[in-house]
Amino acid sequence: MDNERDKLVEIKIEDEMRNSYLDYAMSVIVSRALPDVRDGLKPVHRRILYAMDELGMTPDKQYRKSARVVGDVLGKYHPHGDSSVYGAMVRLAQDFNTRYLLVDGHGNFGSVDGDGAAAMRYTEARMTKLATEMLRDINKDTVSFRPNFDETLQEPTVLPSRFPNLLVNGSSGIAVGMATNIPPHNLREVIDGLALMIDDPECSVDDLMKAIKGPDFPTGGIIMGKDGIRKAFRSGRGKVTLRAVAEIEESSRGKHSIIVSEIPYQVNKSNLIEKIAEYVRDKKLEGISDLRDESDREGMRIVIELKRDANPKVVLNNLFKHTQLQTTFGIINLALVNGEPKVLNLKEMLYYYLEHQKDIIIKRTKYDLNKAEERAHIVEGLKIALDNIDEMIKIIRGSGDDQEARDSLMSRFALSDKQAQAILDMRLKRLTGLERDKLEEEYEALIKEINRLREILASERLVMNIIKEELLDIKDKYGDMRRTRIMAASHEINLEDMIEDEDVVITLTHFGYIKRMPEGTYKPQRRGGRGIIALTKREEDFVEDLYITSTHSTILFFTNKGKVYSLKAYEIPEAGRQAKGTAIVNLLNLTGDEKVSAIIPLYKHNPEDNLVLITRKGIIKKTGLDQFENIRKSGLIAVSLHESDELISVKLTDGSKDLIVVTKKGMAIRFSEKDVRNMGRSAMGVKAITLNEGDVVVAMEIVDDDKNLLVITEYGYGKRTPLTDYRLQNRGGKGLITYSIKEKTGDIVSAKVVSDHDEVMMISLNGIVIRIGVSEISIMGRSTQGVTLMKMKDDKVVAVAMYMED
Repeated sequence: MDNERDKLVEIKIEDEMRNSYLDYAMSVIVSRALPDVRDGLKPVHRRILYAMDELGMTPDKQYRKSARVVGDVLGKYHPHGDSSVYGAMVRLAQDFNTRYLLVDGHGNFGSVDGDGAAAMRYTEARMTKLATEMLRDINKDTVSFRPNFDETLQEPTVLPSRFPNLLVNGSSGIAVGMATNIPPHNLREVIDGLALMIDDPECSVDDLMKAIKGPDFPTGGIIMGKDGIRKAFRSGRGKVTLRAVAEIEESSRGKHSIIVSEIPYQVNKSNLIEKIAEYVRDKKLEGISDLRDESDREGMRIVIELKRDANPKVVLNNLFKHTQLQTTFGIINLALVNGEPKVLNLKEMLYYYLEHQKDIIIKRTKYDLNKAEERAHIVEGLKIALDNIDEMIKIIRGSGDDQEARDSLMSRFALSDKQAQAILDMRLKRLTGLERDKLEEEYEALIKEINRLREILASERLVMNIIKEELLDIKDKYGDMRRTRIMAASHEINLEDMIEDEDVVITLTHFGYIKRMPEGTYKPQRRGGRGIIALTKREEDFVEDLYITSTHSTILFFTNKGKVYSLKAYEIPEAGRQAKGTAIVNLLNLTGDEKVSAIIPLYKHNPEDNLVLITRKGIIKKTGLDQFENIRKSGLIAVSLHESDELISVKLTDGSKDLIVVTKKGMAIRFSEKDVRNMGRSAMGVKAITLNEGDVVVAMEIVDDDKNLLVITEYGYGKRTPLTDYRLQNRGGKGLITYSIKEKTGDIVSAKVVSDHDEVMMISLNGIVIRIGVSEISIMGRSTQGVTLMKMKDDKVVAVAMYMED
């Protein structure tokens, strides 16, 4: 007993538990649960493929019993349970679990309904063609080997993996304290990403994402949103939402059905159908009248028949919400790098794979070079033998045994041991002239091959080019179309991309009703026509502003109180010609008696442009457009106003134009915008024109001397006057007479700078609109009264807009 006590070692139980658990944890991490970043395989998968290769179970051979493979793997390399080995092998043969199959199974290998595979004594298997690419060149000293569990055999520590299996087939596993969940990806996309990285080693993850769109699951489905993909590719962790592919069909009887043709990855179809039936029974899902599985060997088809009064979109959304027709896939790109577990982003995964391939190509090239040099050495000896054949025959015939003959040849002709042995082994038929020529050709080919292999070893660029060529060859042989579609999530959708870029008419009424209409709503009419009804308005309402722009324009709304708001044109609700539209207070945060007085559509504008603003009392201000870029919902101050003044017009300019300001009583002044210095948004401005008593500014336009100034009065009169008739004056003067105001013409309503190709749209107090060509309007002098453009009867013109064909 004393001797036995002497052998005992005292140790604290917590230390023993810690050390033992750490040993166990490391064993699980390194030798069981996590894939190697180089070949994407766990040890059990690597051993299955290596054992199949050793057994000669290649695609060109007949199928052999699965039990034979499992027995070899257990007995030689993997001393664990047979069910674990067979289970791993079955997954490699299931097309609903593995994106690119590595095992070609024959027999019952399970189903997407959760049916298990038949026992291994019943099923048969062999390697797929793609699996042979995992082991290609393994016999050329490309990978290192280690002793198996009982040190009687050698097994590879990694496979050559001539395609990026880790990303292509993915991997999942739970180790101790960590887990991996790498989704499968499309072979073509991953190889395109590798080719991009070979050509540009400095490329970013975002650059790689142009080639590798995202996971590509064997069961198809739809990935909703790209944010999770971006996060996973950039950091190694992310979460994607997977949806089934479901379409709504209408029967001849008017009833609707939801047809599910693809379900999310790793969802059990049978359990899914049972769950839907359970929810229908418990009234958690309403509107479903029948449910059946019509799947066959042609593909999946789950039919969900709906009740006649059910809304199919509502039912489908509830199915996505409550069942596994929508799931999430948590991505954890954890793999072993030099035996150490690491979470990797997309570029790191590709980088480590390329480093592995560089190592494979270099080792393969060294192996081929060594073989070529050995053969060249032998051929050199055979050539010497053919050149001295008579003497060699004499030496061999005079020797007592092989050793003496070998030594004599080596000493006489300075041959190596291998060369001398090759000569002794040479057959007599090699002495013919034909064989001599063959030997010469072989030697020349060997020298060329040796030079080529040495060039490869001396150039990393040549190594990378070989990797790229061989990867592209695999892409052409085994690549296929993407199965999983990627759709933008609702918050990622750019509405502008979904809306056609087209001309629209924006109208704004006196009481603040705005609407958008297709520009084609109005057809050109001849001068003097009655027009068409533009909108049905509330009592005493009338249109004040009418603009033609694009659906993609950013529209700045300037109010009479000197504030500015912003909307996209497509955000303005579309309405029919006779509809009153939407109250603008529902779109803009207007306060009190604030009304929109000017609208500036911005479409592909220059951010260095300016906005020129003018008030009813003739105060003008110029501010850089860049100060109006980030307009908050509550608006910004565009100009500070004097008491009782209002903002009436805003123009977009480039800083080098002349401006013309027109008043209600028929006065106009032309001056250079350079006379107006740039000011901040909240500044007041300077005087543009000196007004007579009772007069106010009604319009401001940008001058173009090739065009005319069109002036329109409240009783439908108008005329065109050449802008060259208005001389340049200093800002702040009284200006010139531009219209002879009469009682029948009424005061000026608006003025526009126009060309012959333009068209004018006028709208009246009673909501009548007329569109006529500018070329039909007479050109007259400044102080004339014009001609009738629109017949007025108990009505007045209240708004004018120009349509420019360019």
